[in-house]
Amino acid sequence: MLWTAILLFHGILAVFVIYTRRSRKRTEPPLDKGNIPWLGHALEFGRDVAIFLTRMKKKHGDIFTVRVAGHYVTVLLDPNTYDDLLSDTKALDFKRYAQLLMQRMFSLNMPNHDPLTERAWMERHFQGPNLMQLCESMQNNLQLLFNATEAARNPLQWRQEGLFSFCYSLLFRAGYLTLFEVDRNDITQLTTVYDEFRKFDGLLSKLARSTVKKEERRVARCAQERLWELLSACWLGGGASRAQGNTWQQSYLQHLQSESVEQESQRRAMLLQLWVTQGNAGPAAFWLLGFLLTHPEAMRAVRAEIRSLQEQRHPLVSLQKNTPVLDSVLSETLRLRAAALITREVVQDKLLQVSGGREYLLRRGDRVCLFPFLSPQMDEEIHSEPEKFKYDRFLNEDGTERKDFFKRGMRMKYYNMPWGADGHMCVGRHFAVSGIKQFVIMVLTSLDLELCDQQAAMPSVDPSRYGFGMLQPISDMEIRYRLKPTRSYLHTHQ
Repeated sequence: MLWTAILLFHGILAVFVIYTRRSRKRTEPPLDKGNIPWLGHALEFGRDVAIFLTRMKKKHGDIFTVRVAGHYVTVLLDPNTYDDLLSDTKALDFKRYAQLLMQRMFSLNMPNHDPLTERAWMERHFQGPNLMQLCESMQNNLQLLFNATEAARNPLQWRQEGLFSFCYSLLFRAGYLTLFEVDRNDITQLTTVYDEFRKFDGLLSKLARSTVKKEERRVARCAQERLWELLSACWLGGGASRAQGNTWQQSYLQHLQSESVEQESQRRAMLLQLWVTQGNAGPAAFWLLGFLLTHPEAMRAVRAEIRSLQEQRHPLVSLQKNTPVLDSVLSETLRLRAAALITREVVQDKLLQVSGGREYLLRRGDRVCLFPFLSPQMDEEIHSEPEKFKYDRFLNEDGTERKDFFKRGMRMKYYNMPWGADGHMCVGRHFAVSGIKQFVIMVLTSLDLELCDQQAAMPSVDPSRYGFGMLQPISDMEIRYRLKPTRSYLHTHQ
């Protein structure tokens, strides 16, 4: 027994030495291993990555390497260098980490998954004529669900609700109806899917970081299994004949089958797609309306723009080109509340040249991470008073979209990156933007809407959501609303 203890101690000591002996080479970024062996900065990183990386940036600059739970992660916060990393598919790999997250978050294993093939498939459905059809379907479904609300049935009665719940519920269910083959009259199923999704989504960050407790894991697993069942019910029993149609869902099944994905994984992949397509629009609409409700000048400007469109009888389908003020508000909202992490595995040593001409070596076996939320989105050298909401930040004086932002005299290619960069930008962004704008315009033209507490401030963000797309609030904002006595809808056709 004594010898067993001695051997175990030596084994632990050997591991400790291995994970603490790394030192920085002259050509490498600044190295910060933290004070806790092996864990390094894992606790601080998981608690609030924005605060942690802000502190590291002040200490080390725009590039540094930190130890996080046995991994060495190089963080790059120089937007002018992002292209070099994102375009390098030889030294950097984005499949491995994506596979790891799919397994942790969605209990999904797709060894033959090819992100490039999937991106090509998505481009066919979220661009061109198919995009127009999806946007029109989304508008119809939003109107359908809105007409079924208590506010529509009792137009004179004020309703009170949390703004986050109001936005998330309507946009999620409308998006679900648009992309998944379900009975539009089955309100019970819509409610069940939404409720189970919220349970699952609430534990998503813990699943990704493997920090779920036993009871939380049980809740997450039950929600997953219920969602797998609901999402597959409309096609699983129909066999191959059901998968030959032209709907988005049927096309996705064909794509999975072309990659030889087994049927059980097909079921699970549907939940992944549900989260990818519906997990961000509701929170984004919440923040946008929250900013408008707490900034009267911005609300007046958006309402004036919408009234002008109504007077000019603009069709709804042309909104993408005729709402520069609302577009600026949305861009500012995303700048302040979109906070995804972009991660790559370093599969071979790579020399990276940053602004100023200095080169740094990225070590094989490390990870490299971009956090656009900090830079460029919250960079005070690019955006004055970056913590403040300024509805016209992305407007020129003549009312056109502002695209000229500078840092140290250099015009920035990337000044706002809620959707990613260049060829890696989110394929579904146009569909998401259209749905958010449709929803906001519908709310502002159809409802009398106000905060229950006129002095209420915007809630703080949930720090555990950094790294997972749109941030979510730690608390809701209570609103009250009723149907306007006379509603004036924008035209839906040319």
